[in-house]
Parts: sequence; C-alpha cells; structure tokens
Amino acid sequence: MDQIPDMQDCIDACTNCHQACLQTALRLCLHMGGKHVEPEHFRLMIDCATICEVSANLQLSGSPYSARLCALCADICHACALSCRELDGMEDCVRACQACEKTCREMAA
Repeated sequence: MDQIPDMQDCIDACTNCHQACLQTALRLCLHMGGKHVEPEHFRLMIDCATICEVSANLQLSGSPYSARLCALCADICHACALSCRELDGMEDCVRACQACEKTCREMAA
C-alpha cells in the first residue's frame, strides 16, 4: 500500500530520528559522560527515540491517531534538538530532530 509522499517523508524522518537519538545516546553520550548523561538530557533522548518510532509505526498502520501523535512528536523533537545543541558532538542528532519536527508539524496540521 503506497503512502502519500508527505507521509512517507515524515515516516522516513521519524525513522531516521529514532535511529539517530538512540544510537547517539547509547554510543556517544554514554562514552562522553558528564553533561551527556545527565538524567534530564539522556531521558529526553530516549523519549525522542521512542516517540519517533511510535509515530512512524502509527503512520505506517494508517492510525487515525497518527496526526495527534505527530504533534507531540514534534514538540519532543524540538526539546531534544535544543538540549543536544548545548553539547559537543551532537550535530547529527540535532539535524535529525529538526527534520523530524518539521515533517511532524506538517502532518499534524
């Protein structure tokens, strides 16, 4: 079943953000220590990875709740990007979060 192009862009952005946040948290942040593993930041990265995965799944399933979840996903991605911007080596995560936020806001509208 084909997805509409905008939805596929959002699914791709969510999937990419899920991977970027999870991988960065568990590889880079744990290695760097210090501010990278402070509970508020680290929890936010895991929350972002989780909601991005769920958002992609709901869109793929055609769930009527996906637009509402996309709005929350965009908010969490925004917060995660701001948090990651404050730390060294987090550029890939910031970019993934910003891209996901943009497409999720479009899907939620």
